[in-house]
Amino acid sequence: MQAEIQARYKKHRETRNEAQRNKFIDERSSVIIDPILHKLVHPEQYPDFADNRHCLVFWARPPSHLKSLIENLQKQLLTVAPNLWLMPIESLHMTALEIDFARTVSEIDEIIKTISDRIPVMTDYPFNHRARLIKPMLSYDTAAIALSFVPAAGESSIPDARHLSADNYTYHHLRRDLYHLSKSTGVEVASRYVVPSAHLTIARFVTRADTAISEHEETPDPLKVQKLIDRIEMMNADLRAQYWPKDDGQIKAGGQWIVGQEKGLVCRKGTL
Repeated sequence: MQAEIQARYKKHRETRNEAQRNKFIDERSSVIIDPILHKLVHPEQYPDFADNRHCLVFWARPPSHLKSLIENLQKQLLTVAPNLWLMPIESLHMTALEIDFARTVSEIDEIIKTISDRIPVMTDYPFNHRARLIKPMLSYDTAAIALSFVPAAGESSIPDARHLSADNYTYHHLRRDLYHLSKSTGVEVASRYVVPSAHLTIARFVTRADTAISEHEETPDPLKVQKLIDRIEMMNADLRAQYWPKDDGQIKAGGQWIVGQEKGLVCRKGTL
């Protein structure tokens, strides 16, 4: 079962990366600028702007060894795309369950009234339901770059004296259980995250300056785009060589993540 689940996550991210590579290079698609994030990072241009999208989500925060890895990856990305918006290290998160998004404050508060008794159960759930993620890889599209993982399937180097059989419970099972815990309260889950993916967004495009002929034109510059894709693929090769399981089963720190490690899940309400 674990191997099949891992294969589905693996296929999803590899297929998606290949499709996005084709969009960038063959179709010459321009990057997608998040208009709200663009305004938030340019307060001098939009001094009165406020993000009114409120959400209710359960996030998994990465442990310290992953934060260090991601910080290094972000620095490498800046060498070819210096205008990327980088997710602040302390804001990094993986969405384990999104209950709703783009709602008003009062709408989110109503949902919380319904689910409030279940929130501590859900945030503490990983303490007794540990799901391990491995094989970090950069995934990307025309809007953002993320660090993605696949559920472990009995690979060695188990931390915290866990037995390999612990991998029988995967991140996919964790997502399923959180969904059912939420639904059991009567809340409607309006999640956008239904594909087999385990990822943390680490960077977003807020300008076309790094990929287009000029900042104010949508027309991509093939040389800039190729340079960015080449760098991502080189970084992925390094991740495979350094952080994926070795033949002897060893996994370098940063190459695996027990979801809930160092801290349980975080229930977040408010603006993204």
